[in-house]
Amino acid sequence: MATPPAVRIPIDAVTTEPVEWTPRAPELYSRAEVRRQTGPYEATIPAVISDWTPAISHTDAADIEDATRQLVGFDEHAQRMLGTDNPALGPMSAILLRTESASSSQIEQLTTSAKQLALAEIDEGDKANALTVIGNVRAMEAARALAADISTDTNLKMHAALLRHHPTLAHEAGRYRREQVWIGPGDAGPRAAEFVAPRHDRIPDAIGDLIAFVGRQDLPVLAQVAVAHAQFETVHPFVDGNGRTGRALAQSILRNKGLVGSTAVPISAGLLVHTKRYFAALTAFRAGDAGPIVREFASASRIAASTGTRLVDDLVAQLRDSRESMRGIRSDAAAWRILPVLIGQPAVNTSYLTRTMDLSEMTVWRALDALTERGVLTETTGRGRNRVWQHRGILGVLDGYAEQIRRMTASTG
Repeated sequence: MATPPAVRIPIDAVTTEPVEWTPRAPELYSRAEVRRQTGPYEATIPAVISDWTPAISHTDAADIEDATRQLVGFDEHAQRMLGTDNPALGPMSAILLRTESASSSQIEQLTTSAKQLALAEIDEGDKANALTVIGNVRAMEAARALAADISTDTNLKMHAALLRHHPTLAHEAGRYRREQVWIGPGDAGPRAAEFVAPRHDRIPDAIGDLIAFVGRQDLPVLAQVAVAHAQFETVHPFVDGNGRTGRALAQSILRNKGLVGSTAVPISAGLLVHTKRYFAALTAFRAGDAGPIVREFASASRIAASTGTRLVDDLVAQLRDSRESMRGIRSDAAAWRILPVLIGQPAVNTSYLTRTMDLSEMTVWRALDALTERGVLTETTGRGRNRVWQHRGILGVLDGYAEQIRRMTASTG
């Protein structure tokens, strides 16, 4: 039996306005390309969404409710496995946030391993992508820290955290763009682009409307998150980093609305599984149908809850095994304080631990020796100085999670 077509969730479609374009540096392009890219183009005018009243079918309402229940269940599971006062809960949230950041970056073709990401956090390693993804981690951290009061300033601070240390775009960090941007072909201009963002002078009003929409309390949260994200991507307020900032905004809204509290939710991993559908849903949203993007966020939430629960369980198992290996070490030894930190930062050096844990260098060395002797950590450099220790079990769990998402992505085409 054929699956019945999904019911539209109507929303005002974007409109366009004609704008003239002349290539900024015509000497860099062929004469034919300059001719193609000289003349009028259509820039997007985003629809007003602050007063949108969604018409959601019973099927979609049930789908949203089910996905919401699973997200809440995931958050409660993480708290139940660790306990709200467990010192590992904070690092667990940190690693989930880092996992979400890596998946969000991968949607933008920025891929790195858990090991390289952990090394970048302690100023080791030289993988450029890892350093770029660290910027996304900082944006996600800002999203969680600023979730209590989502405002125009919140978006700017998240973007500032994302690009603050970018090698070529740091000067754009936390600033709305002052130029036209587009997605798709046409280096010399937007006339052949797949999507042309609004003129830059429309950004403040559009973001103000978006913030008013986020502030509403009368909408299903997941639908609100999906539409807010799609609207943010439509406004495209920054020169670069719009997708990653927009997915950080989604995390901020989930926390602001109280849907999750103790952890970061790896929704980007769910979106990554169906990237083509995700981008198609953004296109449908701009054409006046919010249904596909709402369904993508519901699907991504279920994937996040399922894979995230397994990830939490596997990390907790690593923590349990490490505790078993440490039997006999004095209960007041620094090694016990360092152990939960390894959940969030599975590669460490002495400078990182002395700086973040307020421990003396000698105390850190003793703790690292104890953890290495018990097989909890492995020294990986073989150097006399600037040594690095890794918890290979935790890194293995994180790499296994990334591989699971890759398999799911491959199976969906």
